[in-house]
Amino acid sequence: MNREKLTLRDYLLMALISVVFGVFYLLAVYAGTALSTLLTPFGLGVLGYEPFYGVWFMAAIITTYLIRKPVVGIITEVIAALIEVMLGNMFGVIVMLSAFIQGLGVELPFAFTKYEKYSYKVTMTAAVSATVVTFLWTGFRSNYLAMDWRIVAAIFVIRLLSSLFFTGYLSKRICDKLDEAGILTYLNPGGANE
Repeated sequence: MNREKLTLRDYLLMALISVVFGVFYLLAVYAGTALSTLLTPFGLGVLGYEPFYGVWFMAAIITTYLIRKPVVGIITEVIAALIEVMLGNMFGVIVMLSAFIQGLGVELPFAFTKYEKYSYKVTMTAAVSATVVTFLWTGFRSNYLAMDWRIVAAIFVIRLLSSLFFTGYLSKRICDKLDEAGILTYLNPGGANE
């Protein structure tokens, strides 16, 4: 595990990723709100945000992949949420607690590999972990026990598929392209580890 202190370069990269994803996250909130509005007449408004959940885990996984040090994904996720709130997220500061939980869910599989493995297997596991952790959190907040089990199952399945695509696949693909461009060699002189 890389126990070196965070460098100025690490902090700048975390800040850059936080700003970029703070904007993306807010756009995903607006897209989710629009989809919820369209689905509400059919009694499915609660599903409107689910296709975008994987987007909300991307800052954590990309930062963890690029910097390869513990907790950077959680920190970046929380800062991105703060930026999202300052830009106008209507859910307010609870988003920051959700971001902490999202970052934790993403980082758990990397922690189990001691931040040494960055394969699709690990990123897909991070997607599943983030799905499960956030599902428990939103289930508590939204009282899933009071909902029809089919809606709750749909929430989980759609969130999982979104996470597998955006978090497990697309984020890894972005990082692989950055590696091909030599960015990871610059950030981590040892290069990318599988």
